[in-house]
Amino acid sequence: MNDKNRRNFIKQAGLAGVGLLSAPAITTTAAPTIQLLKRNHLQSDKQQLNYALIGAGGMGTEDMKTALMHEGVNIVAVCDLYTGRIEEAKKNFGNTLFTTDNYKEILLRKDVDVVIIGTPDHWHKQIAIDALNAGKHVYCEKPMVHSVDEGHQLVDAWKKSGKIMMIGSQGLSSLGNEKAKELLAAGAIGELNYAEGFWARHSPVGAWQYAIPADASEKTVNWKRYLSNTTQRSFDPLRFFRWRNYLDYGTGMSGDLFVHLFSSLHFITNSKGPDIISALGGLRYWKDGREVPDVLLGTFNYPEVTEHPGFNLSLRCNFVDGTSGTTYLRIVGSKGSMDVKWEEVVLRTNNVSTDDPFELAKIKQQGGEVSERKRILAPNEVVYKAEDGYKGAHYDHHGNLINAIRNKGSVVEDPVFGFRAAAPALLCNASYAQNKFVHWDPVQMRVM
Repeated sequence: MNDKNRRNFIKQAGLAGVGLLSAPAITTTAAPTIQLLKRNHLQSDKQQLNYALIGAGGMGTEDMKTALMHEGVNIVAVCDLYTGRIEEAKKNFGNTLFTTDNYKEILLRKDVDVVIIGTPDHWHKQIAIDALNAGKHVYCEKPMVHSVDEGHQLVDAWKKSGKIMMIGSQGLSSLGNEKAKELLAAGAIGELNYAEGFWARHSPVGAWQYAIPADASEKTVNWKRYLSNTTQRSFDPLRFFRWRNYLDYGTGMSGDLFVHLFSSLHFITNSKGPDIISALGGLRYWKDGREVPDVLLGTFNYPEVTEHPGFNLSLRCNFVDGTSGTTYLRIVGSKGSMDVKWEEVVLRTNNVSTDDPFELAKIKQQGGEVSERKRILAPNEVVYKAEDGYKGAHYDHHGNLINAIRNKGSVVEDPVFGFRAAAPALLCNASYAQNKFVHWDPVQMRVM
């Protein structure tokens, strides 16, 4: 046996010995129970809804394709500032589309019932307000606003309009989130005390390094209109096609990804949001001129309120991650935890060891029998998985909006909910930039 193998053998034997000494009796972990999650789709009339797409990039196009999967949905118009996307939209949706690079022309059309806003973040608020004022229903990609200061303007415009507006954090409508909400309310993990989320990406596209078209120029891009509500600059294709890297147009990792985790957490817990926000991070790998970090850590204090006990949240995001894009939201309570994904929930609940004096006293007080033998019990595990054929959270999110319009109902992620998810994400940027805690009133939705 060579020295390396001898050291490994001794190390493994030592660890095994420690385990044997510290655990008088350990039950083996049983295979998890698996339960299927099913979706019963609401039935509604098939009133035709005519859509227009404003911002025909990757996410906007996927939104439109998903909406068209629903019966009675039709697309009549597309707006984009790059001619290449207009041509691509015609290939995807037909040559009969009305196309323009001025969204206001779309809002004048009487045949448009609903607009999808898939533009860079700095245009969300104004286009949404103009669309609501024009009598259109709105599906707006997250985050709802580019800055916290814009939030109340959009909420007020929505309330006055009488129209329905849905924010596009599509995971909110997932079977996973809905099951987690049900389990938490039923006390499956006991009293909530902590939550954590992680979102990682490792590919160039995942890190916002979107392809730059060969024909990108001021002849094919309406650069003047793109900058008309922000800082004036010379034409820069990076700032147009890789807009998420720059603060004039995007909202960083938190506005792109943390906002999904806030949306899911707030839905599951019925929370209005945190009251203290802090963030650290840095530019660790993508040193390409971007203005936002590629590693971000956020911590948040959620005060005790009627809807839930006080708890803490930690969120992490990494754009160069060797684990190939891990994503999860974990919710932890006094009796167990849940790992929540859009199509799966893993519930782990603790079995109490009878050698714990505190738990022993509780059992005796309640009249229960106690074994004399010390035990360390493995947690129970139940896995809830979406059934085969599930169309996904994105389909259901758009379906929620469509049914609400047809039935004069409401949506799961209206602008109030959307603002309460967007604000702590955007305030992460403020905490990171200013190196300080930020205090937020989640009820009144104002910075303290």
